[in-house]
Amino acid sequence: MAENNNYSMSDEDSKILAECMQEFGQMQLWRNTFAGQWEEVAALILPNYRNTFFYGNFNWPGTKQTQQQIDATGMVALNRFGAICDSLLTPRNMVWHGLGSDNDDVQKNRDARLWFEQGTRTLFKERYAPLANFASQNQQQFQSLGAFGTGGVLIDQARDAGGNLVKGLRYKAIPLGELFLRENHQGLVDGFIRWFRLTALQAVQQFGRDKLPAALEPALEQQSQTKFNFLHRVAPNQDYEKNYLGLKGMKFTSYYVSIEGQTILGKGGYHSFPLAISRYEQAPMEVYGRSPAMMVLPALKTLNAEKRVFLKQGHRAGDPVLLTADDGLIDVNMTPGAMNKGGMTADGKPLVGILPTGSIQVTKEMMDEERNLINDVFLVTLFQILTESPQMSATEVIERTNEKGILIAPTLGRQQSEYLGPMIDRELDLLAYMGMLPPMPPILQQMQGGYSVNYTSPLARAQRAQEAAGFMRAVDMATQIVNVTQDVSIMDNFDFDTAIPDIGYIQAVPESWMSDPKAVAAKRQNRAQAAQQQQQVQAAPAAAALMKAHAAQAQAGIPAQQGPPQGAQTGQ
Repeated sequence: MAENNNYSMSDEDSKILAECMQEFGQMQLWRNTFAGQWEEVAALILPNYRNTFFYGNFNWPGTKQTQQQIDATGMVALNRFGAICDSLLTPRNMVWHGLGSDNDDVQKNRDARLWFEQGTRTLFKERYAPLANFASQNQQQFQSLGAFGTGGVLIDQARDAGGNLVKGLRYKAIPLGELFLRENHQGLVDGFIRWFRLTALQAVQQFGRDKLPAALEPALEQQSQTKFNFLHRVAPNQDYEKNYLGLKGMKFTSYYVSIEGQTILGKGGYHSFPLAISRYEQAPMEVYGRSPAMMVLPALKTLNAEKRVFLKQGHRAGDPVLLTADDGLIDVNMTPGAMNKGGMTADGKPLVGILPTGSIQVTKEMMDEERNLINDVFLVTLFQILTESPQMSATEVIERTNEKGILIAPTLGRQQSEYLGPMIDRELDLLAYMGMLPPMPPILQQMQGGYSVNYTSPLARAQRAQEAAGFMRAVDMATQIVNVTQDVSIMDNFDFDTAIPDIGYIQAVPESWMSDPKAVAAKRQNRAQAAQQQQQVQAAPAAAALMKAHAAQAQAGIPAQQGPPQGAQTGQ
């Protein structure tokens, strides 16, 4: 958590202020080209973000933002993209990741496994607590990812309504217009500047009365609702040393700056990077990502233009342009039930015609082409397969799931490493700082808390669908060979007892719906006993007949035959 301490501007503070303002100016310059594209995208599919990407822009609350939207396909596709990302990566109805260790000795230790399990439960409990607000902010981040290619969520310790720190996590999706990023030499985001606005009263609530710049004093006295500009700069701590207390022991520095009055309002730091950054795709030499919407920006513009023509044609078809002769009827009454005298010749020919409007169907087909392209890039069409083909076999479903995993993994798979991984690191660091994690067992203390994240989300399962698809293909081929050769021993090559539970896991079958090994063994034992009893029942008539024959022979004085009769063939 950033620490604010009472201090006055010193030479060191003036140097820090100059560095912050210089870096902010350069970040604006290098981001402006992106901001221009983001404005175009926002106007078409996310109008609430219009006029927010350049420093100094301001929208009056309640300003109408949808003037440039003619067709809503892009906006609907973006909402579905956010829902798809959430359902594939962070579904609320399941534990979409777990904690473990890459070290086999640690993973085999029961105390370590119990700590990982309890830590996972604590993390999910705090992440989805009402005060944390994770679900809504995560969805907002996914929308920013789909529209602009970049999103960021700030993770910090929670505060109550009075502004006091409380135990718990708090998430805040930062609007992209407020976010300016920097990368290190390895392409990792290691710092940012956030530009935000506050009223003078809000500034006092956050930083304290003694920190308020003199330039904001009149606004505070007048209780003005005018908002002023502030910066929050986070960067690697150049003086960091491990195991030190205070700012020197923090990996990242944190400075708050008031642009009006050119004043530093607070200095502090973070033990872990507080911002989880998500980027969809990156072009060479670029810090910010490129989005699905930016890929199909021409299609979005084309669809808007086609929709205008479509509406004109529909309007003309519903309210057609009339053609009349020079000396014919001039004022046509279009009221239902009206009579227009002079609109027809004596021999019954109409004197009023309709101007042809062209083929509206062609425009509709052109629009469908653009809509299909937009839905494709937003991953919508990938999730229409099961609804369009509900009669697919289990093998076909697995094959389609495999195809989805192959197509989605390169793009959404990046979110696991770049967005979710750093977010989980930050969450665990905060929970440990607040003392909300269970005590570490000795083996983990020796490893200095080393852990790994095991993703169990639907996307992670889809990435494993290739294994299930390969197994089903092999079984189908083996079945065809058995049908030809009548040799069922070929199926002995498959270990169904191992494969079926794994396939159930990949297909997201609840664990409670699958039988445990003991139940499976009991079912097989009962089945064997039932089969044995059935054999006995089926053999009973033959045994009874044999006993009856032996009784008849004994009654007739015929000795029981011990072997085959003389002269009988014995097969030799």
